[in-house]
Amino acid sequence: MDSPVPRPRSVHRSLTTRHVLAGVALLVLLALAPFFVSAGLLAPGWAVVVLVGAWLALLVLGVVWFRRRPWWVLPLPVVAVLVWVGALSAGEAFLGWTG
Repeated sequence: MDSPVPRPRSVHRSLTTRHVLAGVALLVLLALAPFFVSAGLLAPGWAVVVLVGAWLALLVLGVVWFRRRPWWVLPLPVVAVLVWVGALSAGEAFLGWTG
């Protein structure tokens, strides 16, 4: 029976770094949740539901990618901020949302 080939230390360190950074990105994504929920101060209820759904989709995507592609998790908080700011700005400019 063949034993698995041990990985060099540098590979373990690289995997650990990737997962630590991906974990930080997921924590930042979690920290953005109150912004999406509090969008109701400016946006109507249906828009808050859509925004929270988008945030949940990004969170699920981040959790799925955490093991398979940890580097892909890193831009998710930036995407979340862009979605939130973009949606609220567009709603204010084109749909007349006001606080």
